Amino acid sequence: MAAATEMLRVEVVYALPQRQTLLAVEVPAGATLREAILRSGLLEQHPELELATLTVGVFGQRATLARPLAAGDRVEIYRPLRADPKAARRARVTRRR
Repeated sequence: MAAATEMLRVEVVYALPQRQTLLAVEVPAGATLREAILRSGLLEQHPELELATLTVGVFGQRATLARPLAAGDRVEIYRPLRADPKAARRARVTRRR
Protein backbone atom coordinates (compact mmCIF):
# COMPACT_ATOMS: atom_id res chain seq x y z
CA MET A 1 0.00 0.00 0.00
CA ALA A 2 1.43 3.41 -0.98
CA ALA A 3 1.92 6.09 1.66
CA ALA A 4 -0.46 9.04 1.49
CA THR A 5 1.03 12.22 0.11
CA GLU A 6 1.29 14.98 2.69
CA MET A 7 -1.04 17.84 1.79
CA LEU A 8 -0.40 21.50 2.59
CA ARG A 9 -3.14 24.08 3.05
CA VAL A 10 -2.37 27.46 1.46
CA GLU A 11 -4.36 30.52 0.40
CA VAL A 12 -4.42 32.11 -3.05
CA VAL A 13 -5.38 35.79 -3.12
CA TYR A 14 -6.15 38.32 -5.85
CA ALA A 15 -7.51 41.75 -5.02
CA LEU A 16 -9.20 44.28 -7.24
CA PRO A 17 -10.25 47.73 -5.99
CA GLN A 18 -13.85 46.61 -5.39
CA ARG A 19 -13.44 42.86 -4.85
CA GLN A 20 -11.04 40.43 -3.23
CA THR A 21 -10.85 36.75 -4.08
CA LEU A 22 -9.35 34.57 -1.35
CA LEU A 23 -9.34 30.82 -1.92
CA ALA A 24 -8.10 28.09 0.39
CA VAL A 25 -6.50 25.22 -1.49
CA GLU A 26 -4.72 22.00 -0.58
CA VAL A 27 -1.60 21.09 -2.53
CA PRO A 28 0.83 18.20 -2.18
CA ALA A 29 4.06 18.83 -0.29
CA GLY A 30 6.63 20.27 -2.69
CA ALA A 31 4.01 22.06 -4.80
CA THR A 32 4.86 25.44 -6.32
CA LEU A 33 3.05 28.76 -6.55
CA ARG A 34 2.08 27.81 -10.13
CA GLU A 35 0.42 24.60 -8.94
CA ALA A 36 -1.49 26.36 -6.15
CA ILE A 37 -2.81 29.01 -8.55
CA LEU A 38 -3.91 26.37 -11.04
CA ARG A 39 -5.59 24.22 -8.36
CA SER A 40 -7.39 27.20 -6.84
CA GLY A 41 -9.53 27.87 -9.92
CA LEU A 42 -8.71 31.57 -9.65
CA LEU A 43 -7.77 31.83 -13.32
CA GLU A 44 -11.25 30.65 -14.28
CA GLN A 45 -12.82 33.28 -11.99
CA HIS A 46 -10.58 36.01 -13.45
CA PRO A 47 -10.12 35.19 -17.15
CA GLU A 48 -8.24 38.47 -17.67
CA LEU A 49 -5.25 36.93 -15.84
CA GLU A 50 -2.58 35.05 -17.80
CA LEU A 51 -0.48 32.70 -15.70
CA ALA A 52 2.71 33.29 -17.71
CA THR A 53 2.63 37.05 -17.13
CA LEU A 54 1.58 37.19 -13.47
CA THR A 55 3.61 38.95 -10.82
CA VAL A 56 3.26 36.83 -7.68
CA GLY A 57 4.57 36.59 -4.16
CA VAL A 58 4.16 35.05 -0.74
CA PHE A 59 3.26 37.25 2.21
CA GLY A 60 4.29 40.44 0.38
CA GLN A 61 7.62 39.12 -0.90
CA ARG A 62 7.93 38.73 -4.68
CA ALA A 63 8.59 35.19 -5.82
CA THR A 64 8.67 33.11 -8.97
CA LEU A 65 5.96 30.69 -10.02
CA ALA A 66 8.47 27.89 -9.40
CA ARG A 67 8.90 28.71 -5.68
CA PRO A 68 7.98 25.74 -3.44
CA LEU A 69 5.24 26.34 -0.89
CA ALA A 70 5.08 25.69 2.84
CA ALA A 71 1.96 25.01 4.89
CA GLY A 72 0.03 28.19 5.62
CA ASP A 73 1.61 30.26 2.83
CA ARG A 74 -0.45 33.06 1.30
CA VAL A 75 0.07 33.17 -2.47
CA GLU A 76 -0.60 36.71 -3.69
CA ILE A 77 -1.21 37.78 -7.27
CA TYR A 78 -0.25 41.41 -7.80
CA ARG A 79 -1.90 43.88 -10.16
CA PRO A 80 0.15 46.38 -12.13
CA LEU A 81 0.36 49.79 -10.49
CA ARG A 82 -1.89 52.43 -12.04
CA ALA A 83 0.60 55.20 -11.29
CA ASP A 84 4.15 55.51 -10.11
CA PRO A 85 3.92 55.81 -6.28
CA LYS A 86 6.54 58.57 -6.14
CA ALA A 87 4.80 60.61 -8.83
CA ALA A 88 1.43 60.16 -7.12
CA ARG A 89 2.87 61.37 -3.81
CA ARG A 90 4.41 64.43 -5.47
CA ALA A 91 1.05 65.24 -7.09
CA ARG A 92 -0.75 64.98 -3.72
CA VAL A 93 1.78 67.29 -2.07
CA THR A 94 1.48 69.79 -4.90
CA ARG A 95 -2.34 69.79 -4.65
CA ARG A 96 -2.19 70.44 -0.88
CA ARG A 97 0.10 73.46 -1.26
